[in-house]
Amino acid sequence: MVESSGYLVKGAMDDLEACYFVNQTGGNYFQSTSALTSSLPLFALQLSAVLFTTRLLLLILRPLRQPSIVSLIIAGVVLGPSVLGAAPLFSDHVLPFKAVKLLETFANLALVYYMFLFGLEMDLNPIMNSGSVAIWIAVSGILIPLGFGFGLFYLLQLLDMKAKEINGFKGSIFWAITLTATNFPDVTQVLTDLKLLRTDMGRLAVSSAVSSDFFSWILLVLAMSLLNSHPYYVLPSILAFVLLCVFVIRPAISKIANHVVKGDDFTDQHIWFILGWIVFFGFITDVFGLHSMVGGFMLGVIMPRRDAIRMKLMERLDDFVSGILMPLFFLTSGIRTDAGFMLKETPWYAVLAIIFLSFGAKILSTVLVFLFHNKPMEDGFALGVIMNTKGVLSIIIINAGRNIKVLNNQTFTLMVFSALAMTCMVEPLIAAIYKPRNKLLRYKNRTIESVLENGVEFKILACVLSNRDAPCVISLLEASNAGPDIPICVVAVHLVELTGRNTAMLIVHDQSMTSKSNPIRAKSESDQIIAAFKSYEKRNPDVSVQTITAISPYENIHEDICSLALDMRVSLIIIPFQTVLLTADGRAEDAKSTFPAMNQYVLENAPCSVGLLVDRGLGSVVQTGPARNSSGSKRHRIAMIFIGGPDDREALAYAWRMAGHPDHVSLTVLRFLPGRVAAESAPEHSSSSHDGLVSSMAIQEREKRLDDEYTYEFMFKTLDDESITYTEKVVNNGDETLAEIRRNEADFDLYIVGRGEKTRSVLTSGLSDWNSCKELGTMGDALASSNFASHASVLVIQQYVPKNYIATPFGFSASYGSKSWQPLMFSEQVPFGNSTSISHHYVYDEDEDDDDD
Repeated sequence: MVESSGYLVKGAMDDLEACYFVNQTGGNYFQSTSALTSSLPLFALQLSAVLFTTRLLLLILRPLRQPSIVSLIIAGVVLGPSVLGAAPLFSDHVLPFKAVKLLETFANLALVYYMFLFGLEMDLNPIMNSGSVAIWIAVSGILIPLGFGFGLFYLLQLLDMKAKEINGFKGSIFWAITLTATNFPDVTQVLTDLKLLRTDMGRLAVSSAVSSDFFSWILLVLAMSLLNSHPYYVLPSILAFVLLCVFVIRPAISKIANHVVKGDDFTDQHIWFILGWIVFFGFITDVFGLHSMVGGFMLGVIMPRRDAIRMKLMERLDDFVSGILMPLFFLTSGIRTDAGFMLKETPWYAVLAIIFLSFGAKILSTVLVFLFHNKPMEDGFALGVIMNTKGVLSIIIINAGRNIKVLNNQTFTLMVFSALAMTCMVEPLIAAIYKPRNKLLRYKNRTIESVLENGVEFKILACVLSNRDAPCVISLLEASNAGPDIPICVVAVHLVELTGRNTAMLIVHDQSMTSKSNPIRAKSESDQIIAAFKSYEKRNPDVSVQTITAISPYENIHEDICSLALDMRVSLIIIPFQTVLLTADGRAEDAKSTFPAMNQYVLENAPCSVGLLVDRGLGSVVQTGPARNSSGSKRHRIAMIFIGGPDDREALAYAWRMAGHPDHVSLTVLRFLPGRVAAESAPEHSSSSHDGLVSSMAIQEREKRLDDEYTYEFMFKTLDDESITYTEKVVNNGDETLAEIRRNEADFDLYIVGRGEKTRSVLTSGLSDWNSCKELGTMGDALASSNFASHASVLVIQQYVPKNYIATPFGFSASYGSKSWQPLMFSEQVPFGNSTSISHHYVYDEDEDDDDD
């Protein structure tokens, strides 16, 4: 029998054989029970030390734009002989010679479970669907760094004679593979921190990193197989094992899972069973002569793709593996790393030269691809820097070379510090030198008004937080009047809170990815949401739906919303506004405190208009039949409250579009006008100068003129529509306004109002004193409050205006250095009988850059 590598329970420091019985033929290592028991308190001390050091470094390094992998690597180095381990007191009592074996056993077990999770999450679709540029970047990023790795290893031997003590060719293989690796999870974290994940370069970087990770993993397995003492036995064995897993074990596991796991009933017994199989698969590849982590990875790859199983395993294992076990792996790597010895044995200029040239390998490979495809060189340089992000895979490769003794203390330490230095430089360097180039130069239909005037496709980004939100959002979309001449494109985004892992994800679904019907099990929440929107699409031939799952921490998910809106060029973002969350059994609980921050950020940074939807049963009005011309469906009764200002005009534009759906929508527009008392008690202008006072009055007069023009246009164009009622009410304060609304509160299912954040009106005076939700505005908060007895849902709309707009008596203007824009202006009021469409919208210069919005 070939000698086993013994990675599962064997450490790499072969001279540490205390407390172990070694079976030379089978390669199995057993630790006595008494020795294990006596080592447990010391092991607990080591675990506490590495966890404390890691958390402390995370707090210190995050402001310096360092990913979490840097904290893990440095924590191991700090506790090793490079820093604290050099002190006899620390090395004798915290990391004594006799305790290293147990530590390395748990570290290698951590690798097995980590690679299982890595395989469980692996999706080959990004590789299969990568564009030619991404594939060329990945291939070039493999071939050129491979050459650099071989060359740098021999360069070190030329500069330092002591480096020739080891096998040069075998050691250079692991250096070369290390330089090819780009850690995909850490790349996504860096791109997320830099807000580049949704840009063209961010998507290209993610696709290239996934492909590079996959190829580097294949190279590592091949290298470990070929460098084994019996390669002709190992390679056929591993190939046979992979084929067995794919064509025999995988179908068997799927059938067993469908038979045993009913619905989402994935119990702890199932998890314990899988944990045992992870170790068993690791043992099989260990017997074949490969690292046991290969077996864990293969089991993860062949696991059923059912969300119930994958999410349950991730939920139970991820925090334990990533938060507790993996720091032990980095601690063992740090114990092997001796910076003092490396600096003593290696000239300082050789260290700097190797780090600099290693960093340049990926940059050169990416720049060459960009040069060949006639792409901007600055983008190629920035992408090359990002591709230098090293992670767990790089440290695994270096440790694998140390395990089989083709890397000594000097070369191992130098490679660890090279990987650390390259990763540390990525995020600060990109933040300092790179500014994203936004190519969406003609994104003009950012408001509902512009869509209504231009007659273009109405693009809506509909956000859903849970199953409870889907019926309400779909019901609103049903009422939005999709037709052959006015189609609707819906981008439905399921917002999922990211817990445990550091990597945000964006999953784009298509019909082939939705779960097939299975009467035995219930679908996961995402499946149900996707199915609901796809059903809405089928009922409406003039509607196209794209479903996306965005997985991010709630404190950062607003960035995903705004980025997706910009990428998709939508005109309206719809966000469910939740003042109270309901649990599965119907109990009420407080909403997450991050929701107000998320809503406020989207309102301030959205590239288009925004609607906040407060659901009070609108979902019960969802149509169950065909969307158009179905007499059996329930009619939406909608009231639009018009006070005045750009937000109210935008809200009226949306209500007007809905009114084109007469079979299923009845619309009542209530416009409130100030009475004599209100006009006399109008607030004084705060401007101290005469010119400022005149300008402020002119702005108000202009806004009133635009309100009159738009409402009169609406009124005269809808005179013959019996499903639309237009009413004007004269009131003097907010209480009278609310009282008039209450008179007919039982007649409506939905109120549509403008947010009116930047509009001051005496018609809402007094209501702002009780404003508890600033995001909804004064009128929206009043209608959505529990004091308002109506059970109607509320949609609060804010019209898009650029951040740095300037209000003038002649309209809005904004400046962007040498660039500027101004809205279309109406030099004179159009007669009421004129049928010409009058709309307040923006005209952008040809070369305007959206990044300045």
